[in-house]
Amino acid sequence: MIMAERGSTGLLMLMSEPSTAVARTLPAEVREKLAELELELSEGDITQKGYEKKRGKLLAPYIPQIQGVDPSLQIEHRIPSQVTSAGPKHNKSRVTNSRDERFRSDLHTEAVQAALAKYKERKMPMPSKRRSVLVQSSVEACTPPDTSSASEDEGSLRRQGRISSSSPYQSRPRVEHWFNKVMQGSSTSSSASSTSSHPGGRSHHATSSSAATVLADLMSHTRNDTNHSAPPDVTGLSERSLHVERPQVSSVRGIPHGYMNTSVMETADGVPVNSRVSSKIQQLLNTLKRPKRPPLPEFFIDDFEELLDVQHPDPNQPKPEGGEMRPLDGEPLEVVTNWPPSLVASLRCWGTTQPKSPCLTALDNAGKAVYTLTYGKLWTRSLKLAYSLLNKLSSRNEPLLRPGDRVALVFPNNDPVMFMVAFYGCLLAELVPVPIEVPLTRKDAGSQQVGFLLGSCGVTLALTSDACQKGLPKAQTGEVVTFKGWPRLLWFVTDGKHVVKPPKEWHPPIREVSNDIAYIEYKSSKEGCTMGITVSHSSMLAHCHALTQACGYTEGELITNVLDFKRDAGLWHGVLTSVMNRLHVISIPYSLMKVNPLSWIQKVHTYKARVAVVKSRDMHWSLLAQRDQRDISLSSLRMLIVADGANPWSISSCDAFLNVFQSRGLRPEVICPCASSSEAMTVALRRPPEMSVPPPGKAVLSMSALSYGVIRVDTEEKLSVLTVQDVGQVMPGAQVCVVRVEGMPYLCQMDEIGEICISSSTTGISYYGLPGMTKSVFETIPVTSSGTAISDRPFTRTSLLGFIGPDNLVFVVGKMDGLMLVTTRRHNADDVVATALAVEPMKFVYRGRIAVFSVSVLHDERIVVVAEQRPDASEDDSFQWMSRVLQAIDSIHQVGVYCLALVPANTLPKAPLGGIHISETKQRFLEGALHPCNVLMCPHTCVTNLPKPRQKQPGTEVGPASMMVGNLVAGKRVAQASGRDVSQLEDSEQFLYMQDVLQWRAQATPDHPLFLLLNAKGTVSSTGSCVQLHKRAERVAVALMERGRLNTGDHVALVYPPGIDLIATFYGCLYAGCVPVTVRPPHPQNLTTTLPTVKMIVEVSKSVCILTTQAIMKLLKSKEAAAAVDMKSWPLIMDTDDLPRKRIPQIHKPHTPDMLAYLDFSVSTTGILAGVKMSHAATGALCRSMKLQCELYPSRQIAICLDPYCGLGLALWCLCSVYSGHQSILVPPLELESNASLWLSAVSQYKVRVTFCSYSVMEMCTKGLGSQTEALRLRNVNLACVRTCMVVAEERPRNALTQSFSKIFKDLGLSTRAVSTTFGCRVNVAVCLQGTAGPDPTTVYLDMKALRHDRVRLVEKGSPHSLPLMESGKILPGVKVIIANTETKGPLGDSHLGEIWVSSPHNASGYYTVYGEEALHADHFSTRLSFGDTHTVWARTGYLGFLRRTELTDACGERHDALYVIGSLDETLELRGMRYHPIDIETSVIRAHKSIAECLFCRSAVFTWTNLLVVVVELEGSEQEALDLVALVTNVVLEEHYLIVGVVVVVDPGVIPINSRGEKQRMHLRDGFLADQLDPIYVAYNM
Repeated sequence: MIMAERGSTGLLMLMSEPSTAVARTLPAEVREKLAELELELSEGDITQKGYEKKRGKLLAPYIPQIQGVDPSLQIEHRIPSQVTSAGPKHNKSRVTNSRDERFRSDLHTEAVQAALAKYKERKMPMPSKRRSVLVQSSVEACTPPDTSSASEDEGSLRRQGRISSSSPYQSRPRVEHWFNKVMQGSSTSSSASSTSSHPGGRSHHATSSSAATVLADLMSHTRNDTNHSAPPDVTGLSERSLHVERPQVSSVRGIPHGYMNTSVMETADGVPVNSRVSSKIQQLLNTLKRPKRPPLPEFFIDDFEELLDVQHPDPNQPKPEGGEMRPLDGEPLEVVTNWPPSLVASLRCWGTTQPKSPCLTALDNAGKAVYTLTYGKLWTRSLKLAYSLLNKLSSRNEPLLRPGDRVALVFPNNDPVMFMVAFYGCLLAELVPVPIEVPLTRKDAGSQQVGFLLGSCGVTLALTSDACQKGLPKAQTGEVVTFKGWPRLLWFVTDGKHVVKPPKEWHPPIREVSNDIAYIEYKSSKEGCTMGITVSHSSMLAHCHALTQACGYTEGELITNVLDFKRDAGLWHGVLTSVMNRLHVISIPYSLMKVNPLSWIQKVHTYKARVAVVKSRDMHWSLLAQRDQRDISLSSLRMLIVADGANPWSISSCDAFLNVFQSRGLRPEVICPCASSSEAMTVALRRPPEMSVPPPGKAVLSMSALSYGVIRVDTEEKLSVLTVQDVGQVMPGAQVCVVRVEGMPYLCQMDEIGEICISSSTTGISYYGLPGMTKSVFETIPVTSSGTAISDRPFTRTSLLGFIGPDNLVFVVGKMDGLMLVTTRRHNADDVVATALAVEPMKFVYRGRIAVFSVSVLHDERIVVVAEQRPDASEDDSFQWMSRVLQAIDSIHQVGVYCLALVPANTLPKAPLGGIHISETKQRFLEGALHPCNVLMCPHTCVTNLPKPRQKQPGTEVGPASMMVGNLVAGKRVAQASGRDVSQLEDSEQFLYMQDVLQWRAQATPDHPLFLLLNAKGTVSSTGSCVQLHKRAERVAVALMERGRLNTGDHVALVYPPGIDLIATFYGCLYAGCVPVTVRPPHPQNLTTTLPTVKMIVEVSKSVCILTTQAIMKLLKSKEAAAAVDMKSWPLIMDTDDLPRKRIPQIHKPHTPDMLAYLDFSVSTTGILAGVKMSHAATGALCRSMKLQCELYPSRQIAICLDPYCGLGLALWCLCSVYSGHQSILVPPLELESNASLWLSAVSQYKVRVTFCSYSVMEMCTKGLGSQTEALRLRNVNLACVRTCMVVAEERPRNALTQSFSKIFKDLGLSTRAVSTTFGCRVNVAVCLQGTAGPDPTTVYLDMKALRHDRVRLVEKGSPHSLPLMESGKILPGVKVIIANTETKGPLGDSHLGEIWVSSPHNASGYYTVYGEEALHADHFSTRLSFGDTHTVWARTGYLGFLRRTELTDACGERHDALYVIGSLDETLELRGMRYHPIDIETSVIRAHKSIAECLFCRSAVFTWTNLLVVVVELEGSEQEALDLVALVTNVVLEEHYLIVGVVVVVDPGVIPINSRGEKQRMHLRDGFLADQLDPIYVAYNM
């Protein structure tokens, strides 16, 4: 924060930091005007220029008097200078009115500004966001200002204050002006980003770089250093050598869903890209060129065991050099004879002897005193409550409470009176009070953990006030609801009407102090767990004695307490010690501080208070509000206790506060920081001045050395320093030592940071119900380096990190809870917060609310920074602030930030007094429930322990001679397998063509029904018997020859919806000697994207005629179609609805079976539109293999729910039924959109044994019918008849989906063994198919790490990194398969990963016109092994897989060879020298967050672009969740695959294109991303 403390500090900066004494010569009104100016600047009421001008005018009369120099020169034209002489490290005889320049607490902010100046020229890509996400709908975004804090119940002051200044306890003045004029400029990170990218009219604007500088004069000083040599290119790519991983065949690439009519530019390599996206990626690549820190040691990995790099300690790191420290003793605890034997005895004493003496004054939200509780009232009301609790509460005539029972105290922060009565009432009744916060809602942050504490303490009763009880949420019965995780409580209201007066003879027992539990104070740990710290009666009394002695309390003194009176220092001073000494406490509620931050100072002035107990944030917020106050005096204060003085940022508050209020009577020596923890209570406290103690001390420590746990006073005047103040002397009667943070509690060396431990009678005694943790925290025995115990008394760990400085002063540099261990170095969360806040905080961060924590990713801690941004912050502001914060932290702490997230104002979970609930924030971040509005991930800079990229060793390829021995490869069986031999089944007679078979069936069994077509209602819409099909085909053939005048061999495009017409026209083409090309018709509602694909297939297939229906013909010639394609370019279009009844004179008979029968066009998974040529011989062989595998005979029925346009779907629809004579029940997949149960109902109705479907059909059924199985059973749907249900696919089997399907429909009788998969590809549409005979499909588990190295290692189910893989079906009859090395083309051994090659009579003949790529694909259909069996001709499938001989036997009694398909070779990602399969990364991503719905609903897809991994996820949920996915996706890919995600794109469901088989079209997606056509919700570029 740029705080008001700079108002007065700024003067000192301009005067080359003169002494404080001279500064104080300024008139008070000038000082106040300076403070007002500062506030106006910080709140944006005045520009920087106006501020400088007005301040210059105010100071002009005084500056010449001080320095005798022209003021204009001082203000505008000074050059930063450095003083090289080092000042003394420690000056015991400090002069109180002088100031050591090195201890300026504003140095930190200057350090940040200097660090940012170094980074001015770096540019980073800005994330792009859809417009709707920009509009944040935070309900509380415009609430009135609160004093919300940046850490758990700390104020929003985050040591921002290193912007503050003078303290009277520092040595001689020094002229050390690092910088002169701090300008609040913005960074020059320019970004070419558009916040929205919809083609239809959303704005595209590029953000220009802002030219304002952070330090205008510093830039002139540093400009000479910018000409460094270019950094090494660690991406492996230079801008000139961008390469493309696959050939771009734009002429035959299928047009993807939703990517038309956009302007596409091309790079020099002819790669279509969009300027915006690619420029961002180039920016991202440029940011990655910076070398990572620390450098990785070089090593090679030859095996598939990927070893994470172990971070070795830096050999040059500083090490402790001092001698072993000695325990430090506080002064003895004085024995005072007249002190009461217990706290309740003290209360009785004052209540009876001084009944009218005021004890506590409560204020309302206007600051008026509403009630003053006297000691007499406190005594009598506590007596009443104690009596009522013991005698008026009963259960079954038994008293509900017994001495020692725990009771919850639930009182709001503005009701100290009722709390105090309840607390002492419990003590009088010998009950144990457990003060907790008021749970406002059932989902309060941390409320559940408090419930666990109450449950473990056995609490059954809660005391509260009448007003509070009315405000608690109620159930319908009117009772207070049971909060989540809470035990069932009885609520008792302690107001007067509910308690009774005890009889005169009843007296509570006033006993001597004992070690019994007096009260339990709750504490939240770093992980968010709430623990109860038990404090005994003796500890409570001893602590009050120690505080009384240390603070010098006297009877009747008046103190103001701003802190929470339920715990910590607020309880110790304001409730306990006050009663011991008959103090009068003015309790200032948090709600009043929110409205009037100056209220505590006003009360000190009004009541002439002697002592005030505050926190840093209270001092800071009062600075911002003090300009309206003229007549305030703090001269009555003898002690200003800063309860969080141990926090590193408190020093700036103290300095700034003193600066402003010294002129109002505040004496410097009354500021008394203290250090405390819940376990140890007060550890150290700076004594008030009257106790003649040494002067306070400050230290400027090297932050780098601190990260190694070593104290190094910064003598080189670096800016990367931490300024800390002492927290005074050890408490009376206590012994303190500092021990190592980890391992055995060895004493630290003198210059080593460790955890402070205290041995005293004043500490807590245990964690309630946690004996193990109690022993390690409350019963620590510190030992010397030789291993001997330093004392027989146990010590308590305080969780404070620090050291003992000169004059036996205690210094604290952080807390264990804020410690983050990142690559062997320790960083403190509070220090990182302070650095972040020093970057233009008032302008951007909402009330300084920043949380910093670490998360464990890939075996190391990673730093996460979360900040609330102001409601008026723009996208540019956000991104520039984030960029600058990253740079500042990187420069000052030498540590990378893993994730920086911005959330809307007022949305982070709050701790009870308004601070950020850190553990709850961390939990939301990890669960993806933080809902940020901006995210910046920087994994490239901070993840330095990735395994070394795999490098292939040269010269290690094994030659053929040593590999092949007989039929063994490297000691294993050659990975070769074949289906059933069909050579003996070859017909010696004349070959039968498909048209001959149909003609023969029309004559032999004319009325035998071959096809039943079902509509969405499940009724038969049309049938096709043998003779009907034959006659229809004849009419089509006549029309082609007479109307179309087609020649033999001409290609004809068939554009039909799925139905009998398509089959009839297919045979009509064969009858006429034409070559049919089946084409999916365009979608009427989506012509612009589907019609170009139709056009492309017609063109590429060189079709001379289009056959279609009248409806589709009208569509093709419509105006809408004309807008999408050129109407004149269509060939002849004929409709076949009303053809004349004519017979063909003669059915065409090809010359040889090797002639072309039909063309099969489809878009492959790699996005290439490829047509394959199927000969008549291959067509007949395919039908024969299918008939044998599935036992298809005329008496059989099969159900087909597939598209009929390509691959096995086309063969099953058009060919198999005619060849085998079985009846096919045809279910068009499109009909399932209106009736999801259509397919399964048909299978049940016709009692089908064999059925085929696609993954998309299986997804629809699983999604649409998952919750309707009971309704289906009532409709008599029974799937017990199904013997085999085969999923037709060209990909790895989807285990999760098939298992879900089997599990859901098991209730309908579906056998778990029935579901299996098939495998086919472009070169052979049916390689494997389960069929009806043979062993069940087997599943194996692979080691995914080995798979990346192209190796197969089988592991047990459930092993880490295991991948379940199901066999892809049985190899078809007549098919031979071998696994070949992709590079050497040699055979591989059993269970080795390689490319699947296939040899079969039904292989396709080749690709049809892949423009310019004939040579590239020549060997796909006819290739030979480089050694071994070099005679067989194989076709390369382009898929990786392996063969494994199982223990099962097939139908012939042979051991069964199972084929496992891993994935397409063209789709694999080559990253870090390893081969990744997209589906593996996508599976991990799907598990990352509930809104990336499981594979059944939404999808994720990955691809690479210029060596960056891009992850696209579909978001099933609100757009507010989009940014939650960025960190989770990055985390899971890092953890499971050791890869850094470069870009995360969040899109709407349905954006990732899929083909008809349900396979993702990743390359189309990539093209759409690069052309900026995805309309993403959010695009995050990981730095």
